[in-house]
Amino acid sequence: MRGWFDQAVGGLPRQFWLLWTGTLVNRVGSFVVIFLAIYLTGERHFSQSQAGLVIGLYGVGGALGTTVGGVLADRWGRKPTMLTAQFGAAALMLALGFAHHYGQILAVTFLLGFFSEAMRPAFSAMMVDVVPDRDRVRAFSLNYWAINLGFALAAVGAGLAAKVDYLLLFVVDAGTTLATALICLIFIKETRPSRTAVRPPRGEAGGLITVLRDRVFVTYLLVSVGGIVVMMQHLSTLPIAMTSEGLSAATYGWVIAVNGVLIVVGQLFVPKLIEKRDPARVLALGSLIIGVGFGLNALAHASWFFALSVIIWTLGEMIQSPSNATTVAALSPAALRGRYQGLNSLSWSAGTALAPIAGGFTQQHLGNAALWIGCFLVCALVALGHILSGPSRRRRIASLGVTAPALPEPIADVPAVAEPVADPPAKLPTR
Repeated sequence: MRGWFDQAVGGLPRQFWLLWTGTLVNRVGSFVVIFLAIYLTGERHFSQSQAGLVIGLYGVGGALGTTVGGVLADRWGRKPTMLTAQFGAAALMLALGFAHHYGQILAVTFLLGFFSEAMRPAFSAMMVDVVPDRDRVRAFSLNYWAINLGFALAAVGAGLAAKVDYLLLFVVDAGTTLATALICLIFIKETRPSRTAVRPPRGEAGGLITVLRDRVFVTYLLVSVGGIVVMMQHLSTLPIAMTSEGLSAATYGWVIAVNGVLIVVGQLFVPKLIEKRDPARVLALGSLIIGVGFGLNALAHASWFFALSVIIWTLGEMIQSPSNATTVAALSPAALRGRYQGLNSLSWSAGTALAPIAGGFTQQHLGNAALWIGCFLVCALVALGHILSGPSRRRRIASLGVTAPALPEPIADVPAVAEPVADPPAKLPTR
């Protein structure tokens, strides 16, 4: 058991664990996004479509934030980009809690999405900077584990806090975001590669355009967006579907907490299961399992059935997430790493924006059954897309000279500290 534990967590650099700690602290207080749909429809009495527009604007702001954040992470630096975004997000979270008029909520939510998501490319790029190729599957798995441990605690805590006062959700969320910013300010060191250490690829002068011209990478993101739109239903249409069945906000909290608990219990075993597997097939299988899980909601009327569907789609999420992160890292040239991570985060922001709008419209006009069956069909198409585009990704990764993701050798062979890419030496969320 000890040997397995050492292989799972040993040999990773100190800066990774600082990032991991910041992730955990931030996620434990991530109350607002979990309960935003219920808050808008229940506390503020907006319609489903109005709530969907608010959550969608968070995604639109996030799309702009990730684009700007990715460029700044490469040009300005990982750390200053993260700090600016984190301090801004903490202030805006409090502002959203005190906003009452619909126009105010729309504007603040848009800005909150911008600042919250602007930190993600810098965070992801910093993690890739400090973790060697062969350790990235388990590093991203450990970070994903921290995200979901925090998410599980936040989901239960948010349900209890909502019973006291919804404003408490915003205050705690702002506080943990501020705490994460302070960890970054005091302990984290810059990791951006120096311009002399890494030669930019041709066309670097138009760096973001270069990324957009990478057809292999852009195709991968376009395929992935469909799955993101389905996954994000758990924060938009799922709570509305559950409350329409007469279930309380607290019940939604513990049902969705099953997602985090299951990942916390099982995620550390996932790297061993998927090592040396074709990432495209792993992503396809994960998409199908996610589709089955969300599709079963068409039959759900009781809390235990909703919890069962969460268990199923969580299994798909668990095997898909590490492969997604390592695929993006493998396709990213070092000189443009922030921009590539930014465009990847942009795909999540696009999915976050589309999910409540498309899902809310379908739910309101066609009903819950049509929504959940549609989720299954979208995931089936995503799985097919991963299978068809997988060979081109393998060729691109091979041309960049990146080692295929795999678990490291026994711990005795793993260096205690990874050498930084640049001067001595910062994901969130993601989702």
